[in-house]
Amino acid sequence: MNGQTADFFVATRAAVVQAGQLAVQYSFSILGAIVLLILGWFISRMVHRWALAGMSKIRHFDITLAHFIANVVRYAIMVLVFVTVLGQFGVQTASIIAALGAAGLAIGLALQGTLQNIAAGIMLLILRPFRVGETIETKDVSGTIQEIGLFATELKTGDGLYQIAPNSLLWNTPVKNFSRFSTRRFDVAIILPLDSDLRKAETVLQSIASRDKRVKSKPAPTTSISEITNETVKLTLNVWLDTSDFGDASRDLSKAAKMSFDKVRVSTEQSEDKMAAMLPTTVPAG
Repeated sequence: MNGQTADFFVATRAAVVQAGQLAVQYSFSILGAIVLLILGWFISRMVHRWALAGMSKIRHFDITLAHFIANVVRYAIMVLVFVTVLGQFGVQTASIIAALGAAGLAIGLALQGTLQNIAAGIMLLILRPFRVGETIETKDVSGTIQEIGLFATELKTGDGLYQIAPNSLLWNTPVKNFSRFSTRRFDVAIILPLDSDLRKAETVLQSIASRDKRVKSKPAPTTSISEITNETVKLTLNVWLDTSDFGDASRDLSKAAKMSFDKVRVSTEQSEDKMAAMLPTTVPAG
């Protein structure tokens, strides 16, 4: 029994001595690792702030994309510092980098759809086919842009509903932007009987355009025959409006056209009864 106790104490003493030798041996490595981690943390935060501040000064650079890039730079520095710290303890960093690469590939395959949305979000933020506050339309969604995120874009529809669309959906389809340019064309199409007085009808349409101060003088309003059938002719008034006035002005012009043609006779007596059911139709353009 005494022999076993003595062996235990000898083994314990040897373990303590060995631990002390290892502590002395790796003390500088541990101290260096702690210093590296602290420095890496401070440097990553400083670089993050510098990158964010620099990109914020770039005109029209999206703040969401700036935060994303700054965060990527910060975490890349932290990963580099961590790998360097492991190298201080003799760990083969090449194998760690290979493992991280394999893990990244596996995660990328698992989150392929999500990564597509992120990539599409970055492209949308860089190329800016639409911005917050602009009204767009695609074959799947339409509305006013509320927020462009890295994963999805939020919209408000014309009837006040909330709509969210994956960025990949908006990036891979044609987008019609109603707000990008400062002016838009609006068409008022009037369907008249074939024997109508077109000169008189053109005068009525031009007077409607001239009375509305929101109608641009350049390009000047124009009228043209856009369609002819065996019984009718379609006469179209083309006017240009400021985009900000488009909604109200287009409705007012359509109403004015209907009321004006209700008062003015431009057709023969034989075709008067046909005309009431034909006036007017409106065609928004652009």
